Amino acid sequence: MVKIGNIELGEFPLLLAPMEDVSDPPFRAVCKEGGADLMYTEFISSEGLIRDAAKSRQKLDIFEYERPIGIQLFGGDIGNMVQSAEIASEVNPDLIDINYGCPVKAVACRGAGAALLQDIPKMVKMTEEIVKCTKLPVTVKTRLGWDEKTKNVVEVAERLQDIGIQGLTIHGRTRVQMYKGSADWSLIAEIKNNPRMRIPVFGNGDVDSPQKALEYKNRYGVDGIMIGRAAIGYPWIFNEIKHYFEHGERPMPPDMNERVRVAKKHLEFSIRWKGDRLGIFEMRRHYTNYFKGIPDFKPFRTRLVEAMTEAEVHEILREVQGVYAESLSI
Repeated sequence: MVKIGNIELGEFPLLLAPMEDVSDPPFRAVCKEGGADLMYTEFISSEGLIRDAAKSRQKLDIFEYERPIGIQLFGGDIGNMVQSAEIASEVNPDLIDINYGCPVKAVACRGAGAALLQDIPKMVKMTEEIVKCTKLPVTVKTRLGWDEKTKNVVEVAERLQDIGIQGLTIHGRTRVQMYKGSADWSLIAEIKNNPRMRIPVFGNGDVDSPQKALEYKNRYGVDGIMIGRAAIGYPWIFNEIKHYFEHGERPMPPDMNERVRVAKKHLEFSIRWKGDRLGIFEMRRHYTNYFKGIPDFKPFRTRLVEAMTEAEVHEILREVQGVYAESLSI
């Protein structure tokens, strides 16, 4: 049984990655139904929380059906990160996660995210202060290092464990790689096989199928896998991986009725959380992913992203079901 603090996650948990502008409550709702064992909020700016910015505050919204759920924070100032961890703890998540892996320029150039990989003493100090300030379990998500010459995650893992983190997720790329090239899980395996490591170690990067999940589980020995981009528009991936582990075969992919059902559920949650106008607008980015690979779908996609009301979207989706009724299994 894999545990973070007192949180039991099963024998081999599948985690939903915190993705900016993706991992909001509506998306998490369909991923939870799809089999995610632990989910995280979008990453939240410590400075935004402290100045009470509406967007940052809204990202603190969590719901009982999501549990266990972690709030992920990022920032470059230790005092601000401590204060934001205290604020986040007040909404009673199951854990606090620290982002030391975001590679985007807007984050790293402010000394946050993956930038901390260039200042390990500061990373350790920041983590230590956050662990001290909250009663919740603290976990970390990071990368292999800043670049090929500074893959220091093995040392980092030990030091972070020693000051009290209770779980570690490692993306198998450096900051310089961003999301390009292939993820290298060999150092993740080295950390997991380090006899000094007692906390769960999760791998992240390039797992986009049940077959690859099983291959990486067996080859690298991690305690679980975090899935990010592969779940966008395909929240079924978690249960498909579990089915493959148990039965040795991949289940039939979702048919058109199922795709429409989940897209509608996602839309309903989006409207409930954000209101009609914004809920419908922000859902538009997901339609391409839900119906990816469907032949001759472009006209429907165009109409979906132009629809202004929930009723319009539902009508278009009913047409989609009718048109593809003869070939529901995609």
